[in-house]
Amino acid sequence: MALPINIESLLSGSAVESNQLEFKEGWNPDAIYRSVCAFANDFEDTGGGYIIVGVKEEHGRAVRPVLGVEPEKIEQIEKDMVGYNNLIRPYYQPRLFIEEVDGKVVLIIKVAAGERRPYKVPERITSKQKDFNYYIRYNSSSIVPKDEYERELINLANRTPFDDRGSDIITLKDISTALLRDFLVEVGSDLADQDLSGDNLKNVLDQMDLLEVTPEGFKVKNVAAMMFCDHPERFFKMTQVEIVIFPKGRLQDPDNMIEIAPIRGCVPKMIRDTLNYLKTNIIQKTIHKPEDTERSVVVYNYPYQALEEAVVNSLYHRDYLEREPVEITIEPDKISILNFGGPNHTISSEAIREARMLRSRRYNNRRLGEFLKELNLTEGRATGIPTIQQKLQENGSSRATIETDEERTFFLIDIPCNQHCLGVPVIKDDKKDDKKDDKKDDKKELTDIQRVLVSVISENDKITISEMARKTELSESTISREIKRLRVDHKILDREGGRKNGHWVITK
Repeated sequence: MALPINIESLLSGSAVESNQLEFKEGWNPDAIYRSVCAFANDFEDTGGGYIIVGVKEEHGRAVRPVLGVEPEKIEQIEKDMVGYNNLIRPYYQPRLFIEEVDGKVVLIIKVAAGERRPYKVPERITSKQKDFNYYIRYNSSSIVPKDEYERELINLANRTPFDDRGSDIITLKDISTALLRDFLVEVGSDLADQDLSGDNLKNVLDQMDLLEVTPEGFKVKNVAAMMFCDHPERFFKMTQVEIVIFPKGRLQDPDNMIEIAPIRGCVPKMIRDTLNYLKTNIIQKTIHKPEDTERSVVVYNYPYQALEEAVVNSLYHRDYLEREPVEITIEPDKISILNFGGPNHTISSEAIREARMLRSRRYNNRRLGEFLKELNLTEGRATGIPTIQQKLQENGSSRATIETDEERTFFLIDIPCNQHCLGVPVIKDDKKDDKKDDKKDDKKELTDIQRVLVSVISENDKITISEMARKTELSESTISREIKRLRVDHKILDREGGRKNGHWVITK
């Protein structure tokens, strides 16, 4: 059985959080099964964890070269684990992987968050006297929960996060093997070498813990469609990113807006396409010279890393049961990113008001976060807001602000434009025409978007509105509205909706 994650990334801690890793120098079933129980209970909603046997730890890091496990002992360990698994109440079975590292054999026990939590296990699983306890992870240790922690653990029964639940409507046919293979190759998993056709796809998804076992067979988990489906909006309505630009500001001129065609696809694609649009069309560099120094300073209207964290967080923490898109509004002085599914109530109102570290005890989409971390699209839990504030500070920008309601139904973050970039157009104009005549006439100047449309029509006077939308990445409604304005301003002939004998006609 191939490990679904790259072993080197696992040992280095770059692919998972440090509190999801536990290193053991040797096979110690009593301590190991207390940790198995704690990871399965997943008290902090981290998605479980990994126990790596045959590796020494120093200061939370794996010591290389590894110690390894004697190969002749592995068969007996596998047999013993069958019996130990039967002692977990209710029954739970972790996954065992055997990997070669530094010329030695190590054991990786992958413990996914249990679907029937809370779990109990004997304090000493090898002892004849079986004293059962609950266990949870506290920092990097497995402990017995007391008082309110025990009550909270018991209350977690049947509270599996949405992305980790099986779906009644998603099937294996809905999973794109191309997206799946691309992911496995990118993260360096040995599963990338396996055949993904037919029943093999089911086996790979099972090894990735993307199937929920049921009496009738299995269900594909929601996160599988979020990550590896070309059209997840079929299952999670309005799963898309909508970008609206107000060149003069929403309050100043609410009717003058540019709507970008909705960005759809699997979650990683939406993140990358959204960031690519912002980087290409919105982020701009400005050079200014402070009064107290002769050196010029380069700043950006919006630092890319700040927008990256905000966009990733909006899709990571979105409530995929809500029929609302992620909305990005761009104005001259700020970018606002809104997603529905607000911060958990375990986050204090004070922390939200101050827009500082938002550390939650409960996450809507813990598995989705794991996959995004493996792709290096997010750094880890509770790091998003601090990173945004840090990058804004380094850029000389003001702090971002956060807004939500008492019911925590939405999350709105406003990222301010750097003060030295105020007044710069909020959308790049890379197609400025060379003006041969500087004389002003009575006609209105073209807007940025109108210049783009006129340029496109000049290249192909038979182009349709839908073709324009694909070419410019603008929505058809925006194009129709701007075409109407061009007709009113006599920039194109007002004949047959702006077309004459099947052609667009631009006035001179």
